[in-house]
Amino acid sequence: MTVTQLDPGPRPVVAVVGPTATGKSDLAVTLAQRCDGEIINADSMQLYRGMDIGTAKLPPAERGGVAHHLLDIWPISKSAAVADYQALARAVIADIHARGKLPILVGGSGLYVRGTLDRLEFPGESSAVRARLSAELDELGSHIMHGRLSQADPAAASNILPSNARRIVRALEVIEITGRPFSATMPPFESIYDTVQIALDRADLDDRVRLRVDRMMAAGLLDEVRSLLPAGLADSPTAGKALGYQQLLTVLDSEGALVGDLDEAVTATVRGTLRFVRRQRSWFRRDPRARWLDAADGGLVDKALALLPPTLVK
Repeated sequence: MTVTQLDPGPRPVVAVVGPTATGKSDLAVTLAQRCDGEIINADSMQLYRGMDIGTAKLPPAERGGVAHHLLDIWPISKSAAVADYQALARAVIADIHARGKLPILVGGSGLYVRGTLDRLEFPGESSAVRARLSAELDELGSHIMHGRLSQADPAAASNILPSNARRIVRALEVIEITGRPFSATMPPFESIYDTVQIALDRADLDDRVRLRVDRMMAAGLLDEVRSLLPAGLADSPTAGKALGYQQLLTVLDSEGALVGDLDEAVTATVRGTLRFVRRQRSWFRRDPRARWLDAADGGLVDKALALLPPTLVK
């Protein structure tokens, strides 16, 4: 007798998302402990080896014995491609499912989260178009190029910082290659998994951002930036543009000597992070599937667990 294998349907995935400094990593560890889960990093800058302090990468001693995936996998010199991350993250999810555990995706990089969870295909690339646009960027500056993007695709421009040269060039590249707005490449909100998306925010986030930057500096962020100079941080198309790293690079020479105003670099880091927080909020608030919780709530863990199907909680 032939037995027909039934499609089990979408497998469960939990995503913990939201702006930076809300406490996503700590909540994810607790959920993983309670649900026999493993954590998959969805912070684009935590993928890089050596970028620990400035990305708030959770130290091994604070991971609660929970397996963490997609941390420290790329060299500083690598240019991040969301399509590369998508393939890696989905492979990790499949492996975790195969071992009977719960994948928990954690991070604030919105496109990385959607690229993993949703039916999202990334347009191809053209090295010739990108090289030409990069040359124009060097000549005109990111703000002029952002203005060009605003004319071609206002929706995309509203979600990309004028200082984010890499994403501006990529958006203009896609528009030129496809003949469509970059924002049109984003599909409806449709996950390929049975996803529960827990989003965190809190009213005191601005103060937490300022405190976090101060603590990063006290923990040795400047020395971390210096240590990454030989690996090519200053020339990295992605890692070198990370918040904190980019600002501190402006006050160091090629040998790591301080040649600029460190206080102003710290202030610029706080300003840039606060702008980033606003854009993260805007990105995740558009997703109707996100279940928002107050990260300052003393009952956060219980409320997060209550959002999950009872069968996932051990």
